[in-house]
Amino acid sequence: MSEPREELTVVIVDDEPPARDLLRQYLERADGFRVTGQCADGFEAVKKVEELAPDVLLLDVQMPKLNGFEVLDLLDSPPQVIFTTAHDRYALKAFEVEAVDYLLKPFSAERLFEALERARQRRSRGDTQSLASLARRHREESAPLERLLVRDGARVHVIPAVEIDWIEARDDYVEVHRGQRTYRKKQTLTELESLLGDRFLRIHRGYLLNVDRLRRIEPYAKDSRVVFLRDGTRLPLSRSGYALLRERL
Repeated sequence: MSEPREELTVVIVDDEPPARDLLRQYLERADGFRVTGQCADGFEAVKKVEELAPDVLLLDVQMPKLNGFEVLDLLDSPPQVIFTTAHDRYALKAFEVEAVDYLLKPFSAERLFEALERARQRRSRGDTQSLASLARRHREESAPLERLLVRDGARVHVIPAVEIDWIEARDDYVEVHRGQRTYRKKQTLTELESLLGDRFLRIHRGYLLNVDRLRRIEPYAKDSRVVFLRDGTRLPLSRSGYALLRERL
């Protein structure tokens, strides 16, 4: 007599109620899988995944508020992910990073079961996914970014790029300054420099400035300068940063 199969938990993420209902109906017929959560948007998905820690995530790609790639970018430890979408232009990227599977709508219950079994096998082998590289590639293709996403526990802050004053490097994360608020984001200053476009300049090894916030440049000490922002904030300015600002201004 064979041993009972381990039950794996599943969270469904899709902005269309009929699509969520269909997936739930399919999963009620699947052996060894149980739906523990359903999400209508990316914000809810990030919260649910962190709360429930599912074994498998059925993730739509194109959704309002946050798309599927942005959801992955905000998760610390994504589960086994199966993409579900009506758009096939993301398929190659999904398989390049070894996602469990990619289901193009409309798909049959049998096709879903096949993908779920792949997820089970990968989980039992301890296979990990390179989903971080998928999220990173999506950011690069979307540059210049119009917004930054910052997770604070289960909460997600959406910061328009035009509202960022400056960004400062801090060990293995950055601090994003926006008015009186400061947000911590686990990302490098070098990557943000490449993603945010011409509006931002690297004025110092540890500082990225929104040029629109610049008020003036002043000498500070021998062969050194500082910049003053419109709100009075003072930031260091390196020689290379000064050269970049002179070219821009």
